Formats: sequence, C-alpha cells, structure tokens
Amino acid sequence: MSDPQTGSVPGRIMAAEMAEQPAVLQRILDEGAPKIREVAAGIAARSPRFVLLTARGTSDNAALYAKYLIEILLGRPAGLTSMSTTTAYGAKPDLTDVLAITVSQSGGSPDLVASTKAAREAGAITLAVTNNPDSPLAEVSEFHIDVLAGPEKALPATKTYTAELLALYLLVEGLRGGDGSAAKELPGLAAGVLARQAEVKALAERYRFAQRLVITSRGYGYPTAREAALKLMETTYIPATPFSGADLLHGPLAMVDNVSPVIAVVPDGRGGEALQPVLDRLRGRGADLVVIGQQAQVDAASAGFALPAGVPEEVQPILEILPLQQLAYEVTIARGQDPDAPRALAKVTETH
Repeated sequence: MSDPQTGSVPGRIMAAEMAEQPAVLQRILDEGAPKIREVAAGIAARSPRFVLLTARGTSDNAALYAKYLIEILLGRPAGLTSMSTTTAYGAKPDLTDVLAITVSQSGGSPDLVASTKAAREAGAITLAVTNNPDSPLAEVSEFHIDVLAGPEKALPATKTYTAELLALYLLVEGLRGGDGSAAKELPGLAAGVLARQAEVKALAERYRFAQRLVITSRGYGYPTAREAALKLMETTYIPATPFSGADLLHGPLAMVDNVSPVIAVVPDGRGGEALQPVLDRLRGRGADLVVIGQQAQVDAASAGFALPAGVPEEVQPILEILPLQQLAYEVTIARGQDPDAPRALAKVTETH
C-alpha cells in the first residue's frame, strides 16, 4: 500500500538497497580490491604496533568486526576509541606508530573528522574507510578506502554495512599478506540468502507484537548481533538488547523466561562452539529461541534461518546480517511503519 501523502511504497528504498548487496560485494572484489591491497601495503611498510578503530552507529559494528579480524588474524592489539577523550576533554595521547582507522558511511560527522585530525597530529597513521571519497574525513586522513556501495538513500544502512565489512576484511588480508580468497564466493552466496525472503517474512510474524528482544552471539558473530539489534530498534522501535553470550550469562539471563524472544547468531566455528553453553541455558529456561546459523542449530531451536555451510568463519558476518536486515524490514512493514524513514533519524548524524 502506498503512502497517501507521497504516493511511495513504504520500504521501497530499503528493499532495493538490500537487494543491491551481492552486486556491491562483487564490485568491491573486482574494482576495490586492488586499491585496498595498495593501501594495505603502504600501511604494512610502516609496521604499526597497535590499531585504534573509531566509528559511530552501524559503522561502529563494522569497526568491532575489524577488531576481531585484527586481533585474530594479525595478532595485533586493537581497541575502539572514545572520541570524547579528544573532542570533549582535549586529551593528547601519544599515537606514534599507531594505525587509526575511522569507519564512516558519509565521512561527514564532525566528531569523526576532529578525532581523526587529532590522531594524525598525535603521530598516528590515519585511514578513513567511507562510502564518500570526497568527504571531510577522507580529506583529513592519510589513506582512504572507498567501499563503493553507491548512494544509500534509506535511513537504515544496509549495503554500506556489508560493504564496510568486506573492505575491512580485504584490508586485514592485505596487511597480513593474504589473498582474500575466503571472500570470493560471497556475492553468489549473498544472492542466495536474499532470495529466501519468504522464510524471513514467516519469521517476522513471531515479532510483530514483541515488546522486547534479546540478541546474542560470540566471536565474529557478536558484531552481527549488535548490528541486528540496531536495525530492529531504528526501524521497528522494539527495544532490542544485544549481548555477548558470555555477558548474557553474567546476570542478564535472569530476565529471560518462557515467553522471552531471543535471537542467537551462531557462527559455524569457534564462536558457535563458545556460544553452545548459552544456547543450552536458554533452552533450559524455555526461551523462544530463533537461530541464525547452521542447519543443525536451527533444527534444535524454536525456529531459525539456516546459512550456507562451509563458509570461513571470518567472513560469515557478511552473510549473517542479511536475513536480519530483512527481518527488521519485514517486522516494520507488518507493524504498519515505513523502514525507509524511521522517526527522529537523519542520514548524516552530526555529533561533536
């Protein structure tokens, strides 16, 4: 049904941008990868001792994914910055030989620009990862990676998120001298996942009248849980709380009962193995447990969405988020709202 005020179909833009993701991933592999390798070589030649990641919102979840990649694949310590330490408190840390990566779709938020400029002045190697090579953030950074997602008009970020994930994976692969081969099948696999939207629409009926949601995962899947919670909150307005599975056991599990809806993102690998005790406890409490993960885990849950098997764990987040983006879209539509334009949101959030 179209909006009588504008004549537009609710969710039309978000749906189109979600559908673009396989093509965006292929574009990054075909056109972006050589530039990313060049940037990675330039940074690797300077042997950074530590990595700091700076971002807000959806890009913050992409930065958290990069933190896992850097610590696991590179063996380098990595941290997420608190921008207010420099922008509000004027702290001046010594960032000599530190790689400061700032992730931003628009590259326009003043605090990201100010923080990156301060990091460069403090001796950091600065890299901007954006969807806008002409942005203020790209201008103040020494290095830049364009995620090549194309214009994104819906307020909820979808294609820019998965583009950031793939660009960051290829960057880390370049830094360690890898060939990025784990990503080569992603465009086709992503198309296959997105084609199963009817399955997601059926799942969405479970959450149409939900009052709250808990989303949990571990390892590489944890950024997915955070991003899924953000998408659901900004489109459906349902309070959705993301927890690391380990943190969920340290107290918050008490709020889960036999009517509590819980979504678990279960990676195929060590993250999924680490999450198993949490899944067992959730089942023991009778939670309404929906699993995004491998078929065996879905079969053992109340419901779920099975992901393709055999995908290396470090790139699974690029596929994991796809049905969860669709879930946010379908629940929003079912609740009579427009996911293209959530209330109180702007595409560029100008924090300071």
